[in-house]
Amino acid sequence: MEITDGAGERERIEIELLLEGLFQLYGYDFRNYAFSSVRRRIWHRVHSERLTTITALLERVLHDRDTMARLLSDLTIHVTEMFRDPEVFLSFRKHVVPLLRTYPFIRIWHAGCSTGEEIYSMAILLKEEGLYDKTRIYATDMNERVLDSARQGVFPIERMQTFTRNYLEAGGKEAFSQYYTAKYDSALFHSELKSNIVFAQHNLVTDRSFNEFNVIFCRNVMIYFNKELQDHVHSLLYESLSTFGVLALGTKESINFTRHANAYEELAPQSRLYRKIT
Repeated sequence: MEITDGAGERERIEIELLLEGLFQLYGYDFRNYAFSSVRRRIWHRVHSERLTTITALLERVLHDRDTMARLLSDLTIHVTEMFRDPEVFLSFRKHVVPLLRTYPFIRIWHAGCSTGEEIYSMAILLKEEGLYDKTRIYATDMNERVLDSARQGVFPIERMQTFTRNYLEAGGKEAFSQYYTAKYDSALFHSELKSNIVFAQHNLVTDRSFNEFNVIFCRNVMIYFNKELQDHVHSLLYESLSTFGVLALGTKESINFTRHANAYEELAPQSRLYRKIT
């Protein structure tokens, strides 16, 4: 909704100043994120900090890294689970795994990996398909705190029921419980799943490509970006993907209507799996 009144215009200026401050001082660029989503999350942080204005939050963010970290957690979305959208992983087994079998070595990039559930899902899938030993998985996120969580590989035990159901629907071939050890209220996934994973901080908005990949997962990340930023990230992914490499987007995302749409063919359109052909 376009804000036109005086108070709304002041609010927009405050938000723009806050986002500019985040970028200039800390290097996190949310200036081209969807405005309504950013606005809602900023006000959540204002109220959580017991402040009354966005300008007061800006002052605190500029002088206190802990406040900045809390705001960063609000602005970056971390809704995820293992084998989320099981049909995507089932399609990956069917359409992508046969292609990967032809490669001597496989590089996979999970961009915006959040707390790591998707990473461990991929590691399990590749192990079951006999491909993990010749694969290097790069797990990146802009938020160092969630990366630390991903490195631990520890998830709440109460989530295992959902994760197990997803795993089975995704074509899982073993007992899911064999991949983790339950301890108190947590599930610790076995360290062997991390042996070929590289965790690294990377910002899709400001950082460049850092390798060439056979598969890129960038799911449910760009739905929070405006069109300009979506185009920027699509170009980054295109540059990072090898010819005949596979791009996996979120189920609410699409390669259609992007500048690179004609460079891909659909492998599994319902699962948003695309193969780069030019």
